[in-house]
Amino acid sequence: MISRLHRALVVAVVALTASSPARAFDRVTLRNGFSYDCNHREALNDGRVRLFLSAGADASYIDLPVAEIESVATLPDPPAATVRKTNAGANPDVRGLLSNAGEQHDIDVELLASVVHAESDGRAKAVSRTGAQGLMQLMPGTAQQMGVKDSFEPEQNINGGTAYLDELLTRYKDNLVLALAAYNAGPAAVDKYHGIPPYRETRAYVARVMTEFKRRKLQMSQQHSIQTSSGSAAQR
Repeated sequence: MISRLHRALVVAVVALTASSPARAFDRVTLRNGFSYDCNHREALNDGRVRLFLSAGADASYIDLPVAEIESVATLPDPPAATVRKTNAGANPDVRGLLSNAGEQHDIDVELLASVVHAESDGRAKAVSRTGAQGLMQLMPGTAQQMGVKDSFEPEQNINGGTAYLDELLTRYKDNLVLALAAYNAGPAAVDKYHGIPPYRETRAYVARVMTEFKRRKLQMSQQHSIQTSSGSAAQR
């Protein structure tokens, strides 16, 4: 059975693994200014288009009215020379905490890092206008539910946020897009609209996390390829 750690890779970045070349993504820009990077698109019969955020049979997707789309552009593959370390900009201690939490819940550390990046930009003392706190921006009620006593303490916050994301992934049967939407807007909103709520903030949030997650996995793939090529050349 595939663990969620592996399934998360299949769901979100199967096209970006080191064993296969990276495919260029399409950037779909909406009339409201937001954009999504998708692996491919599919026209539906009800005037909407389905944007697949990754490849594979279990790919996550978003359905949008065609009328909302302003433009579509193909994104070139980033050159290998621009590859940075996958944990660039992350506090080493936070990186370790994310790795430990990810192992406990079978969630990819790069996904957790992408959530932290979108939520707080790595600021342990961050507080949102709605009262969300810490690295993974836990609301007081959610923090209490997850057993977090101090949301500004990085380890507690990350463990609580990861446990909550794990619950959402289980609730939505590992549909990463829905889990992220629920993390931002709450599961009640996702259940009410049977998908991503029609909130600009939530749609932008999901796109931001997915784009960052894709970027991190692509960099890992490219870095692995560079290291493999360097190792092969050294053996000659």
